[in-house]
Amino acid sequence: MPWSLLGILFAVCAVMCCVGFYKFVYFLSIGYGFAVAGGGIAVFVMYLLNPTATPIWIVLVQMFLFIAYGARLSGFLLVRELKNVSFKKTDVAKDTLAKNNEKKMPIFVLVTIWLVVAVLYVAQVSPMLFRFDNGSADIIVPIVGFVISIFGLILESIADNQKSAQKKARPDMVATEGLYRIVRCPNYLGEIIFWTGVFISGITAYATAGQWITAVVAYICIVYIMFNGAQRLEKRQMARYGDNEAYNTYANKTPIIIPLLPIYHLNKK
Repeated sequence: MPWSLLGILFAVCAVMCCVGFYKFVYFLSIGYGFAVAGGGIAVFVMYLLNPTATPIWIVLVQMFLFIAYGARLSGFLLVRELKNVSFKKTDVAKDTLAKNNEKKMPIFVLVTIWLVVAVLYVAQVSPMLFRFDNGSADIIVPIVGFVISIFGLILESIADNQKSAQKKARPDMVATEGLYRIVRCPNYLGEIIFWTGVFISGITAYATAGQWITAVVAYICIVYIMFNGAQRLEKRQMARYGDNEAYNTYANKTPIIIPLLPIYHLNKK
């Protein structure tokens, strides 16, 4: 394992996601996008300082994919946060915030979460690092992985835009049109597909058991996180729309994440 390079990558990802100290959820949202983009740039710089047999354009494309992923995610979330600023200044919002006022999370808990997510982000970006460090010259498998990742990125973007448009037109109902006819969480599906491409792009480059374990664990973690996120989203939707017949009809016939897979609910009824 290239521990020194992984250490540098960890430092970069940790710095990029430390925005979570301002607001806890940013560790897993805005900071997540920053860390992925920053990690991709860091690996490319490492390559430039010590080129290997890996074609530079392979490393360059992977870097741009990570930058595009991070910019899309963090940009989308930042815009959403800015749009919420005006709402947070209203009397209704102030009353809601007052009712839900919680003590700040202890600093040692924040630090622990920060370090754990930084390690996860390093593991997610690691296929790119392993490929260049091992000097893998294969191009077919990386290209296949890139195509899959691009498809996932496009899917996420379309899903987020469709959801925003539908919620604006009808704020009293979940999005049910477009990609949401196929699955209820197409943005999470896109996330899984993007990281599937990243994992596949490194298959011919993993040289040791440690590298395989790192890549596999990172992929399993992101899939788990997406299903867990869908479960929490469904719980919130059930609390808000549970008495809505149209919502229940939609939820009972539309798979929650994976198309054609008859998993409609992740919460016990």
